[in-house]
Amino acid sequence: MSNPVLPEKILHYIGGKHLPSVDGATFEVAEPVTNRVYAQVAAGGPEDVDRAVEAATAAFETGPWPAMAARARARVLNRIADAIEARGEQIAAMETFDTGLPVTQARGQAARAAENFRFFADMAVTLHEDAFSSPAQLGYVLRKPRGVAGLITPWNTPFMLESWKLAPALAAGCTVVLKPAEWTPLSASLLPEIMAEAGVPDGVFNIVHGIGEVAGAALVMHPGAPLISFTGETTTGQTIMRSAATSLKGLSMELGGKSPCVIFADADLDLAVDSALFGVFSLNGERCTAGSRILAERTVYDSLVSRLGERAERIKVGDPSDPATEIGALVHPEHYDRVLSYVRLGVREGARLVTGGSRPAGLGAGNYLAATVFADVTPSMRIFQEEIFGPVVCVTPFDDEAEAVALANDTRYGLAAYLWTCDLRRAHRVAAAVEAGMTWVNSHNVRDLRTPFGGVKASGLGREGGQHSIDFYTESRIVHVALGDTHVPRFGA
Repeated sequence: MSNPVLPEKILHYIGGKHLPSVDGATFEVAEPVTNRVYAQVAAGGPEDVDRAVEAATAAFETGPWPAMAARARARVLNRIADAIEARGEQIAAMETFDTGLPVTQARGQAARAAENFRFFADMAVTLHEDAFSSPAQLGYVLRKPRGVAGLITPWNTPFMLESWKLAPALAAGCTVVLKPAEWTPLSASLLPEIMAEAGVPDGVFNIVHGIGEVAGAALVMHPGAPLISFTGETTTGQTIMRSAATSLKGLSMELGGKSPCVIFADADLDLAVDSALFGVFSLNGERCTAGSRILAERTVYDSLVSRLGERAERIKVGDPSDPATEIGALVHPEHYDRVLSYVRLGVREGARLVTGGSRPAGLGAGNYLAATVFADVTPSMRIFQEEIFGPVVCVTPFDDEAEAVALANDTRYGLAAYLWTCDLRRAHRVAAAVEAGMTWVNSHNVRDLRTPFGGVKASGLGREGGQHSIDFYTESRIVHVALGDTHVPRFGA
């Protein structure tokens, strides 16, 4: 696959127009294979966020979008999906170029983005309100879009995760201000033409690029955006929660993870190994739901460590645009250095480096790291406790079910968990005991879009997916109607 056609400048998109920052500020963005700068991006600040929120507010208060019939909005969302599918190869090429994601996986993410819009188009036309009837009174619920939604998205699989927030927000009738991750703005630059082609009215969809601590912070604090949906790391989520408290904003936050993959001795070990490797090394390991802690029953621990190490050694690391590549380049030199620092830390802490941990041979430039497996990792080690967000996995033994559950829960995070056992009763017991917002039994991360997505503990706040997403972007108002004469106490009569 050849490199995509690149813009020299990436501007904001506000009220249907491509605009520079009010103060003219820009920042440079580089790609991860050579770390060369490829574009200048408008660096948004509070004034740019003001413009975007004003445009979104005007579109919400006076435009057709919130009051549009559900079927009409659904047609627009389906046209967005059509436009994404027509650009599938272009989107995949952009994601691969900008993030280092292997192109075969980027194609899957582009297809998923289109499906997100189709799914929420269907949701839009099946929404219903409740009614409550008694002999004396009828109550009925009105569902209303909540206004301007601020969407702050991460740099891993950026286009798909943007669609994951945009689709339900638009389906619900909200208008939006999107703040993409500053490291990976390229694929988002396609969204204005996609939205315009689909017939999204001006001002309904807006983008403000910029640094998170400036543009993102301004969006979180803006009183005209009553909703913030954020995906990112936990420390930033805590900052957002503090900032949003002033305006009592609605928050949906999917944060960090250190998810366990628990493998019991009676599991189908061939499938468990396949799933464990895919679960931590796909998407370059830069995935919130990565099963980055493999907990193995001691009777199969040594053989599993050997199999994981042998397979990891054969994982192809290289040019993200090569269809044979399984791990590409990590997204940014700063993140690459952070991941390498954890590899060094694991060695210092006494974990056994089974394979990987360094740049693969023949890849002298770029943010490349071989698939890395640590064994004999204990809960006291930071590599067991802290999110690394790269192609690094820790393997730890356990002796019985109780210890497996204790180890699985022994982190501040609680996003996902993966359980492998052929004992159905144990599967249900452990699934109920593990502290995770989402658990998969004898499966990797395969999601039904109707189901709730989110974590517990330090892994997030709220739920998205299916009806949960629509509930976040709408508010329910109850109307009570008397069906006969109502007895009212006559105070002061």
